[in-house]
Amino acid sequence: MPLAKTATFRQLASFRAVARLGSVSLAAAELHLTQPAVSLQIAALEESARAPLLERTGRGVRLTEAGALLDGYARRILELWREAGEEMATLQGVFSGTLRVGAVTTAEYLLPPLLVSFANLHSNVKVRLHVENRDEIVRMMAAQEIDLAIMGRPPAELKTVSAAFARHPMAFLAGPSHPLMAVKRATMTMVSQAHILVRERGSGTRATIERLFKQAGLPLRIGSEMSSNEAIKHMCAAGFGIAFLSLHTCVLEIEAGLLKLLPMAGNPIERDWYVMHLAARQLPQVAAAFEQFLAERGQAEILLQLGQSGRLRAPRTHSGATAKKRQAAA
Repeated sequence: MPLAKTATFRQLASFRAVARLGSVSLAAAELHLTQPAVSLQIAALEESARAPLLERTGRGVRLTEAGALLDGYARRILELWREAGEEMATLQGVFSGTLRVGAVTTAEYLLPPLLVSFANLHSNVKVRLHVENRDEIVRMMAAQEIDLAIMGRPPAELKTVSAAFARHPMAFLAGPSHPLMAVKRATMTMVSQAHILVRERGSGTRATIERLFKQAGLPLRIGSEMSSNEAIKHMCAAGFGIAFLSLHTCVLEIEAGLLKLLPMAGNPIERDWYVMHLAARQLPQVAAAFEQFLAERGQAEILLQLGQSGRLRAPRTHSGATAKKRQAAA
């Protein structure tokens, strides 16, 4: 049977808060309502849905199958309503809104200062940043939980509009005492025989090193797998193995001499950072403005982060006029 036509935004907001927090009392506190008031909103929504949406557990509440289904739609409805309000305010001359950005884990080292610079230009803009591995960011973009995604390459499984806005140096690194640091010119074969520290499956860095070894016709023998760039840096600096990391993640460690570039040809390699959105998605004006900001100023802002003294070799730049745009089709 179809949903009744009596559901309200207040009911959906109450339901979303309970679903997200797993507790009626916590939802009531967040919404500045009493618990009975929230319970009444949920009961009215369940009557409209003609199905129970929540079930009580020992620690609070959880979604029923019907509740999980409705939760996805409620989130999208409320986000669209919020977005409509922000776009109406912009139409009236007030540039404001919520910038919803998702970034792969490696990008968390360069993105916050870019967001701060953008927010300083637009004081009424709020920022909502999600940092996850590549697979999760792709999922969030597909589900429209974020407006923009920052990652090393557009996903083949989604139709996106993407623009390269900065260079992304990546390199094989080792601690100063690692045996390969004493070699005049290390090779990929030597690296393949060493203890290699890698990120987990689903991360962009892991996908890049897998492609490098495949192109070299060598097997990637994983020494240790970790879900954290920080853990890899510490283990590598301690001499536990060779790491393949974005140089944006280890500027300070290289400057302090804790990590060094492995002496080998083509190290570091350079890739691109991309900003992208779903091709079928009409971007809110605040997201479109940030996309333009990255195209025009992203590379310069990143070089500023690395320091005017040149902590790392300055990558070649993209200008707003030459930033590559492309359609990535599934």
